[in-house]
Amino acid sequence: MFSLSELAPLNQHQNQCKLLKPWWEVFMDYLGVLMLLASVLACTEQLSRDKLLCIPLDPHTGQSSSPSDNMEQITSQPSTTANPTISSPPQGRRTHLVYQQYVYISQVCYHDALPFCSRFFPYMALMQSLVLVASGSFWLHFPHTSARIEHFLTILSKCCESPWTSQALSHAAQQDTVQETNMTNQRTLSQASSYFLSMNFIRHVSMDSGSDSPLLKRAESISTTTPPSPCPSSQSCTFEKTSDLVSAQTHPFKATVVENHDPQHDVRLDKNDGEQARALFEKVRKFRSHSENSTVIYKVYLAQTVFKLLLVVLIGGYTIPLLSSFSFSLNCEAEEQALVGYSSFQCIHVLSSLLRKLLLAYISLLGVYGLLNLYTLSWILHSALRQFSFPSVKDVISLREFPDLRNDLAFLLHMLDQYDPLLVQRLSVFLSPLSERPLGEEDCLEHRWGEERLRALVTVDTEGSSKLTLVALPRIPSALYTLSHLHVLRLELITDVRFTAQLSNMSSLRELHLYHCSAAIAPGALNVLQDRLEVLHLTFAHPSQLPGWVHCLRGLQQLHLNGRLHNEGGVARSWALGSLRQFRHLRVLVIRSMLQRIPGELCEVASTLVRLEIHNEGTRLLAQSGLKRLVGLTELLLQDCQLERLPSALTALINLHSLDLQHNRLRTLEELSGLLQLHHLSNLRLAYNQIVALPPCISVLQKLKLLDLANNQLHSVPLALFTLRGLQKLLLSGNLLQQLPGEVRALQSLTELDVSGNRLESLPSELFSGCLKLRILNASHNYLRTLPRGVGALTEVHKLDLRSNSLEELPCELVHCSGLYGGGLLVEDWLFLSLPPLVRDLLSQSQSSSRPESDTFPYFSPTQWCFHSALESQI
Repeated sequence: MFSLSELAPLNQHQNQCKLLKPWWEVFMDYLGVLMLLASVLACTEQLSRDKLLCIPLDPHTGQSSSPSDNMEQITSQPSTTANPTISSPPQGRRTHLVYQQYVYISQVCYHDALPFCSRFFPYMALMQSLVLVASGSFWLHFPHTSARIEHFLTILSKCCESPWTSQALSHAAQQDTVQETNMTNQRTLSQASSYFLSMNFIRHVSMDSGSDSPLLKRAESISTTTPPSPCPSSQSCTFEKTSDLVSAQTHPFKATVVENHDPQHDVRLDKNDGEQARALFEKVRKFRSHSENSTVIYKVYLAQTVFKLLLVVLIGGYTIPLLSSFSFSLNCEAEEQALVGYSSFQCIHVLSSLLRKLLLAYISLLGVYGLLNLYTLSWILHSALRQFSFPSVKDVISLREFPDLRNDLAFLLHMLDQYDPLLVQRLSVFLSPLSERPLGEEDCLEHRWGEERLRALVTVDTEGSSKLTLVALPRIPSALYTLSHLHVLRLELITDVRFTAQLSNMSSLRELHLYHCSAAIAPGALNVLQDRLEVLHLTFAHPSQLPGWVHCLRGLQQLHLNGRLHNEGGVARSWALGSLRQFRHLRVLVIRSMLQRIPGELCEVASTLVRLEIHNEGTRLLAQSGLKRLVGLTELLLQDCQLERLPSALTALINLHSLDLQHNRLRTLEELSGLLQLHHLSNLRLAYNQIVALPPCISVLQKLKLLDLANNQLHSVPLALFTLRGLQKLLLSGNLLQQLPGEVRALQSLTELDVSGNRLESLPSELFSGCLKLRILNASHNYLRTLPRGVGALTEVHKLDLRSNSLEELPCELVHCSGLYGGGLLVEDWLFLSLPPLVRDLLSQSQSSSRPESDTFPYFSPTQWCFHSALESQI
């Protein structure tokens, strides 16, 4: 007997062989089973109750009695009503045969008179069915084909189970999704182009008619100006901004805790899986070279189909005429008169009706079986089964480089494609050179980006924080997780960022930058980021690219968002980040987007938020009432918001220390009087606006230490400005000033003065006698003709810029300004040569003291220059 363990491999092999059976093969298998059951049923009935019942036809001639006695007809007498208990006499004729004689003559007539088909049809049908069933899978078990087919099925099962297969198909599906999204965006942009053409037409018409509509001016400014921004993505082109303004194709942001994926789709290949994938590629390559050199499987299958078709024709040819041979009654002429006294008998066949019906059913099934074989033969002859070029697979997935297969391998793929096209797709992954290329790149990535190279790329800033930037890699190298002392990690343009649980090895990681990276994270890595990450920078192009795990970073202190954050058009459109109540420790929020209102969700972090920066990329911030709830703010920056007046909500920010409203459209500052309640305001930056005049109410800001009014349209400076006794930095560059009042001497705490880019013809002498703490003076790009005599009193000055003026000579008093030694004086070379040689030598000698920090003269060492992205620094 066979054990179950011995039968299990046979069953498994049979199940695998089903993958190569198309629908007609499966149908024929079921038909063969039905024919086999019909023949078994006929055989069972034949063996159990098949017999003849016979009675004699002629009278008995061997008895002494008269024939009248033997053939006497016993007529039945009707019963009378008087005696109802008397039974009627028997009818018929008497044969005077005993039971043994009936049995004997029935057996004789069964062998002599019963037709051959009635006796042996069930056995013939059983043998025919067995032959048909055996021939149905002969090509799978033929010695010259079974080994090759079994090898093919083994490779196929490994291809289906390999993580590399799922990863390649998932990547191809993502590429198809991106292509569909691009096509949708192109259709949206084509619809938006008509809108911009109409806007341009309206603007030109209004300019021709002399209209001065603010709405048209705003539309013109948006379409013609590009506000400065350090981000290359936001500085890319005006077309990107305008397309974002009119695009209605947005996707709501879904805040999920962790991005859970199917393990087979998102599993990252480790070393063992990578080796198995490479070994599988090699097996497929060898099997292809071996199977494409022969056509034995194709020929055996063709011969099997022809054999089955001929067998069906043969069986049908001699079986159909047998239908007329089945009869219920028949006459038997037996030469046994000496034993029974009769020679002619009338017999009936008990199973004739059942056998006839089973034969009809058998012929019907055989006919359908023959039609399927005929269809199979036509499919073989009319289809190029020895060529396979993946026509359907190229339309389904994005892998395009597939080789054309031949002979037996092509035939097996045709059979597999008829069973399930998905299996062909999974096998095609290991037949495409394009699919094998990423595996080599992945192996090359781990080889090239090892731990030593990553440590060599780590830089340390002035604060002692180690920083690493990775740009345009296919994925994160596994050696990254060995950098336990890394503080800042910048990932830029990496298509597949997946943080695993090994992130726990980076115990010092506190800051993370994701520049156009779609990041997924494992639950173990999410727990690490929740406890350690303090600063997060996200740069994206669409709200749907925001990772859902951001809301789980409960320990986050700084969040920097760079990209479009709105979902719907209009003023009341919601921003895509959703609720912020999970950020219980958030202190700094920086937004580079195109908002039209202050998000109401900011009030959820009002108790902890101390710094808010909004770089609005030239979009007008219409609603600023949301600022009133942020009473804990100490620093507020609203740049490129197209503000024309100071927001009234500023009066509620009583804790504000620094206010930055640069790059707006402020023309008047009459609302400065409302800032009287801001007792802590010390820094006010209003550069790059359209301010024409500074109101006298500037004097209410007595706590100011820095006032930046650069690049405006100021013609004069009010005397009220010089009542700000605590002012330390005054920046007035890029205006239209023609003179600087002598009252500037009242600013005795002034350490930096910038009046470059104006129309000054002279500097007041009071500046040098009153502002003795001045360390930085920038008077370049003016019309200065001479310097006052008291310039030597500025003994603490370290930077003096006098370039691009009308000076003809420099005073020798500069020798008393010891802070200018070592390059602190910036003038033209010819003007510097006008000084006496001794003065020149003193001003040119090296100075060991450190340079002062300044907004006008920033000093950075070559290793400290920082760009928004490493890609921009390379450019």
